[in-house]
Amino acid sequence: MTGPIVVGVDGSETARYAAQQARDLAVALGAPLHIVSAFDTDRTEVLGSGSDTWIVSDADTTVATAKKAAEALEAPGLTVTYGAARGKPAEAIIAEAERVGARMIVVGNRGMQGLGRFLGSVANSVAHSAPCDVYIVKTVGS
Repeated sequence: MTGPIVVGVDGSETARYAAQQARDLAVALGAPLHIVSAFDTDRTEVLGSGSDTWIVSDADTTVATAKKAAEALEAPGLTVTYGAARGKPAEAIIAEAERVGARMIVVGNRGMQGLGRFLGSVANSVAHSAPCDVYIVKTVGS
């Protein structure tokens, strides 16, 4: 099976740990790593000071989160790409995995314990709908 390993990040510590595990898998398999971060709204804010104007959107902020994670995961010989996808986290990760022809999706297990296991979690949703293998990293719980 070919294609990149896709991992979703949101800036949290648990996502960072899952991304590190995804990097290690990518290096071991000789696969590229693709970082994706999700945004669910199209909010845009225009900020100004004097004659300067800045446009800030959820998409821009989300791309910055993915870029920061990608920069932290660089390793010799590893190709790392990143992007943002619109939608709820699980939907966005799955759509991005389909778009890039992923060989595997890596997600953390946050939300799979306690009440979260009944209400659903990103990992649970991805595991049930992914177009490829899914590796669930133990990031929380014992």
